[in-house]
Amino acid sequence: MTQENAVIIYTDGACSGNPGPGGWGSIIILRDQRVVELGAGARSTTNNRMELQAAISSLEKVKILDPHSEKIILLTDSVYVIHGIQKWIHGWRRNGWKNAEGTEVLNKDLWFQFFELAHGFFKGKMEYRYVRGHQGTPGNERCDEIAVAFSKGSVPFLFKGSLEEYSYPVIPLPVLQTIPENKNYGEKKKSAFSYLSILGNEVMRHRDWPSCERRVKGRSGAKFKKAMSFEDEISILKSWGASGVSIIDEK
Repeated sequence: MTQENAVIIYTDGACSGNPGPGGWGSIIILRDQRVVELGAGARSTTNNRMELQAAISSLEKVKILDPHSEKIILLTDSVYVIHGIQKWIHGWRRNGWKNAEGTEVLNKDLWFQFFELAHGFFKGKMEYRYVRGHQGTPGNERCDEIAVAFSKGSVPFLFKGSLEEYSYPVIPLPVLQTIPENKNYGEKKKSAFSYLSILGNEVMRHRDWPSCERRVKGRSGAKFKKAMSFEDEISILKSWGASGVSIIDEK
């Protein structure tokens, strides 16, 4: 089937802080040559959730505007979205929505919605294409522009009209690109940089959770948090009102 007989969807997500304020954007090119831009924001979210939401909201829109389409081509720069919906999700469902580590799949609520659309209503009609981000691909760049605007609290103009009147050359589609392989992506959580605890005015850095737990368990007023980087440690201290307090490394 030629791409002219398919619904084309470009999607992207953005997030500042991860978690933090985020947004998503998408472009839908319908078979009748209409173009619809979509987008929205969230106060506290992650980049992966925004990438998923872009795909979900776009498919929900297609379900309304062109439910009988025989083919849908979804272009995204998210390896997480493509590998998740094509590979990982089948194992997650067999394992009761548990990942390889036996813990609940992150963003389970969105993955469930995505599955119902991609493997349910549009079963056998989906094609996923990877587009490397920030490489000048017009559709991807426009989606990023929409997503970033929403993440910053702005409400950009969203185009609805004919492909002839659309300012971005989204057709023809970009050349096919190989999807990067990352077996652990989306499956395993990133290792913690450290675990911080505070008792009174004394902040301590722990190498793992068990040692942190031993210090805070049962201690009134104790606080603790996992840090993913040195910068994250600084932010945690600030949130505790302990910016000027030195961190003691646990021996």
